[in-house]
Amino acid sequence: MAHKHSDKKKKKTTVQLHKGVLEVTRSGMGFVIAKGLDRDVLVRPNDFNTAMHGDTVLVRITQSKAGNSRVQGIVESVIERKQTDFPGHIEMGDGFAFFIAETSRPMPDVYLPLNKLAGAVNRDRVIVRITDWGKNKKPQGEVLQILDEADENDRVMKEILLENGFTIVFPENVLAASASLPETIPAGDLEGRKDFRKVLTFTIDPADAKDFDDAISFRKLKDEIYEIGIHIADVSHYVKTGTALDDEAYERATSVYLPDRVNPMLPERISNELCSLRPKEDKLCFSAVFHITHKGVIKEYWLGRTIIHSNHRFAYEEVQDIIDNHAGECVEEIGILHEIAQRFRKQRIKKGAINFSSVEVRFKLDEKGKPIGILVKESKESHQLIEEFMLLANRTVASHVARIKIKKKSIPFPYRVHDTPDKEKLAPFVEFAKKYGHHFDTKSPEGISASFNLMLQDVKGKPEQHVLEQLGIRTMAKAIYTTENIGHYGLGFSNYCHFTSPIRRYPDILTHRILQEVLDEEIQVHKKLEEQCKHCSERERAAMDSERAANKYKQVEYMKDFVGDIFEGVISGVAAFGFWVETVEHKCEGLVSLNSLMEYDDFRLIEGEYALVGKRSGRKFRMGDKITIKVVSANLAKRQLDYEWVLEAKGLKLKA
Repeated sequence: MAHKHSDKKKKKTTVQLHKGVLEVTRSGMGFVIAKGLDRDVLVRPNDFNTAMHGDTVLVRITQSKAGNSRVQGIVESVIERKQTDFPGHIEMGDGFAFFIAETSRPMPDVYLPLNKLAGAVNRDRVIVRITDWGKNKKPQGEVLQILDEADENDRVMKEILLENGFTIVFPENVLAASASLPETIPAGDLEGRKDFRKVLTFTIDPADAKDFDDAISFRKLKDEIYEIGIHIADVSHYVKTGTALDDEAYERATSVYLPDRVNPMLPERISNELCSLRPKEDKLCFSAVFHITHKGVIKEYWLGRTIIHSNHRFAYEEVQDIIDNHAGECVEEIGILHEIAQRFRKQRIKKGAINFSSVEVRFKLDEKGKPIGILVKESKESHQLIEEFMLLANRTVASHVARIKIKKKSIPFPYRVHDTPDKEKLAPFVEFAKKYGHHFDTKSPEGISASFNLMLQDVKGKPEQHVLEQLGIRTMAKAIYTTENIGHYGLGFSNYCHFTSPIRRYPDILTHRILQEVLDEEIQVHKKLEEQCKHCSERERAAMDSERAANKYKQVEYMKDFVGDIFEGVISGVAAFGFWVETVEHKCEGLVSLNSLMEYDDFRLIEGEYALVGKRSGRKFRMGDKITIKVVSANLAKRQLDYEWVLEAKGLKLKA
């Protein structure tokens, strides 16, 4: 009997489930892209089992044939929702209401109980959260917010955030928790903190900043040695593990900066009030304090919790003015900090850090959020001053923790890492750079970084600068958070983490908590840390996608006023279906489609050259080339600009 029983067991087959992301096409058909499978799994709408576009799911394969036939499957369960909040409108029934989502991918209508309408009426445009969705049932939801029908910009910005999985409303319990935090600092909270309130301290931020994460303190010691403190808002003092505040901050993982708004990681009560290092107020901080010589040699450092009192709030422009003119408030202190920062910068680049220049394009907006001008912000010495001291604090904290071993093993810690370049990915860029006279030593990572720096120095101010920089950045690996410390190639650091922006980044809060455990010698092994790092990296990418989409919308909105006009541009990207051009004047990117070029020639993509080449004429459209374009359409719904190549300006006066 026992023998027969074991035979039966052998015949049982286990159902294999594959984890992947569901992508729903505009027509409503679904495909699950799963690791370990050669082909995507086709899922029909009836088999979604409550899954929606972007959700992480477990899929069971039901049909798999040899050859080129489609692999088909059924969604067994949803592991993680990409999006729970949706824009759309309400349709009232008799004693109930339905929500019809206005999304690019089809999804079912959502049932709304009348007590969950938040005052919304028939046809109102709203944002709804799905609160319950059982198998073979309609989803249920609640109204989070009623949208202003007339404010199209507001609707689009919120839509961008929602489609990238961010929520735009803090739950009531989270707001209540932040509101209940004490306004003044209780005496008990000062225990074990170093008091820096009598030391000269100031913040340097953009003129329009509302939250100040970091401050710098400065005092002279003896023999040209200075005590320089990098003081960071002590967010983890207020946001405790396991609270509703902490859960919400982790879910969001980052603040998102759109052209006309910030979608914050933490409620304003914390980000703009309690933790913001505002001038003339006592604030709790987590600090890295250094004894540094005039030549930038670090003699010693201290890490720990402090209380500070900022004496002054500087804008970057004010500090730049003080550096340029050697006059103004705190001129001596800023002068010394500037000199030390520049020494740090030179040392970093000498040791292999890649010196990509950062140019930020921002829109000047009117009171309704409409773009009325373009602002190009370059990284100047005032920005570099703050950047170098923040890098110093981040690197020091990571190095301090990396030295700690338990049973000869490093402790889990959220490092910020950046891998060395992939040689295969780098090869076409190296060939392309050669055409501009730049040669790369690809024998070692050090050779690559030195070659990059030489190229970046040579192209400064040339038309191809932006293209070579952007293409160079694209060939690089992406920086991520992970417990596996492989170092940060781009910065040239063996140990690096994020410690300096806990108001807007969740990994910095994790860093603060673990650093405190290390300082207290009460180290816990955080087993879920790698999972948390992955989540934070994914949310960071979603924030970048949101920022790109919002900037694109503003570009299109701005260029609507220039349809029919002719501008100088630089080719910024090439594909089989056309090429992208960024206008010199506005830094706004549009597509010149292959169809619009057909009357001139039959153009084909030559990948290695990043160029479209005409079959008959040999005419090349190559990345970095300067050309003349005409703005032919600005489609806000598609967030798309269309340009046409202008063969000759024919006496028309260029706008740039």
